[in-house]
Amino acid sequence: MQYLYRGDGGALNLKLEGDDFRYIVKARRHRVEESIAIRNLEDDNIYFYKIENITKRAVTLQLIEQRELIVESKGVLNIGWCIIEPKVIEKTLPSINEMGVNSITFIYCKRSQKNFKLDLNRLKKILINSSQQCGRSSLMELNIIDNLEQFLKIYPDAKMLNFSKNIIKSDIKNIVVGCEGGFSSDEVSLFRDSDIVGFQTPLTLRSQSAVCGVVSRILL
Repeated sequence: MQYLYRGDGGALNLKLEGDDFRYIVKARRHRVEESIAIRNLEDDNIYFYKIENITKRAVTLQLIEQRELIVESKGVLNIGWCIIEPKVIEKTLPSINEMGVNSITFIYCKRSQKNFKLDLNRLKKILINSSQQCGRSSLMELNIIDNLEQFLKIYPDAKMLNFSKNIIKSDIKNIVVGCEGGFSSDEVSLFRDSDIVGFQTPLTLRSQSAVCGVVSRILL
């Protein structure tokens, strides 16, 4: 773990209890006088705290240093992802986060199952855990919208990932990836042929595989 997330990171004194206490003391076996790094994921700073005291249920910390440290992907990528099964999204999200995606807008496309409901608070916790591990200094932005037309109003230059002879390029900043079953003909018609891109493969990818492929092609 690169740092511990605390929403109150930056305060002169902190008290760790519950899961944070168990992780620092039981798992990482930190001791009094040792230091730990903390981020609040609201600013670009990383805060270093000295462990002042450890009791049976809590750790008290004192701020000893702070410095600006931005750890982000050099590229920019915003993804529109047509909603698929939430459990699959949850399993895929840490990998996307590690690769540096700026934002994901989940879209109820024509072939998305309307009974799928995303818990943004749960997804945020997954992103926090992932960011603690990979060192990312800001949280990916997550949004949910009703249809593809709304996404294009926000990102009018977006590309569509679909079957196409136009091979996906690394300079793309905004792109839409379909759900299982792909896009409807009405959705495809929203894009010019030149704005529809694809991979050089004869294989049919699952939605989550396509998303990871897009991210790695553009950002890594």
